[in-house]
Amino acid sequence: MESAINFIKTFAMDYGLKIIGAIVIIVIGFWLAKTISKILKKVLLNKNFDPTLSKFITSIAKILLQIIVVLAALNTLNFQTTSLVAIIGAAGLAVGFALQGSLSNFASGVMLIIFRPIKVHDLITAAGETGFVEEIGVFTTTLKMVDNKTVIIPNSKLTGDNITNFTTKGTLRVDLTFGIGYGDDIDKARNAIKEVLDSDNRILKEPQPDILVSELGNSSVNFAVRPWCKVADYWGVYFGTTEAIKKKFDEQNISIPFPQRDVHLFQNS
Repeated sequence: MESAINFIKTFAMDYGLKIIGAIVIIVIGFWLAKTISKILKKVLLNKNFDPTLSKFITSIAKILLQIIVVLAALNTLNFQTTSLVAIIGAAGLAVGFALQGSLSNFASGVMLIIFRPIKVHDLITAAGETGFVEEIGVFTTTLKMVDNKTVIIPNSKLTGDNITNFTTKGTLRVDLTFGIGYGDDIDKARNAIKEVLDSDNRILKEPQPDILVSELGNSSVNFAVRPWCKVADYWGVYFGTTEAIKKKFDEQNISIPFPQRDVHLFQNS
């Protein structure tokens, strides 16, 4: 019993202060890493740095600072950090095989930052999801969906598949189809559609909207209506124009036909 007490005393005298020092270094160091990354992020944003790149840089900087803090804490405990780094390097190969997916996501995140197919606030369709880019992280990208849900997509899925970016050009074409009856006046219908488009300030004057007869259908003459608008106005123009043209057709007695079937009965005597 006495020998155990002496061992504890000796251990406490030799390592107690070092352990406390290591804990202090980790606590303060992690706090400093978090604070420095926040300051770095604010500085980059104040310098009008790209939000996508600034978030990525601050994430990497925070991770590197935390690694330095851990190594400093181990050095306080008289660990041979050079040997530890060698051991970590040797183990890295095995860990790499176990974390192939994560490493692939990290490499994909670097590619997204370098080649810049998407940026924060862009509206995109990727990996079967459509939403606004909120953050491009080290391993994942966060999308805010149009219905306000959050979807987190692994970066490797983004770089391994097609990405449709609706924001790159700044404007979008809204594709709409409207049908009128064969007995209705085509020019009258075209003018009615043009009045609706001209009265909507969200619809751009250049490029000019297309109002084209696209098809002679089974029961209707179909117009392809293609106005242009800013990305943020897309859904407002889509739904607003559809409703406004329906009301304009009703006002001017232009019919919107629906499929009908004529049945002829023949009576045999």
